[in-house]
Amino acid sequence: MLETPDETAALQALLDASHARASGHLRSIIDDDRTLTAEQLVALLTGMKVLSVATVTAAGEPRISALDGHFLHGTWTFGTAGTSAKAKHLAARPAVSVAHVDGEELALFSHGRAELIGPGPDRDEVDAHWTAHYGSSPYSWGDDIRMYRLRMTWAVAYAFKRDELLRTRGVAD
Repeated sequence: MLETPDETAALQALLDASHARASGHLRSIIDDDRTLTAEQLVALLTGMKVLSVATVTAAGEPRISALDGHFLHGTWTFGTAGTSAKAKHLAARPAVSVAHVDGEELALFSHGRAELIGPGPDRDEVDAHWTAHYGSSPYSWGDDIRMYRLRMTWAVAYAFKRDELLRTRGVAD
């Protein structure tokens, strides 16, 4: 958990605003008893999580694939090869939808823009985190590995049985 208090507060503001402007249907499913706070979400999203990342082709057709994701500083980081269709989509149209769904227990649905992480301290920190998890730098996995950060513009968090989930995963209310 690398989130600063300001990052956690910004994530909470985004979660609150997104839930408030969600459709009535979505709010009837993700009601007050099934939402998660930013602090709870950060505690639950440690380690590698499988993400479903949706991009759009030049023809406007959706494409979705599964990627490894790490939640750092209140948002997702993920990577792919520069030769992948996903990298080409992101270069031309960086708007994405990203979901992490852990069975019926937990989900984070989000929309935003994928931002390529360029050289510098941010990239170094992401690389160090991923390297510690996998035992090798993602940049060593191919000639043109690209790492992205999701700049979320909308996000809702869901826990079917929130209190039970928090208790079984050792996260305080």
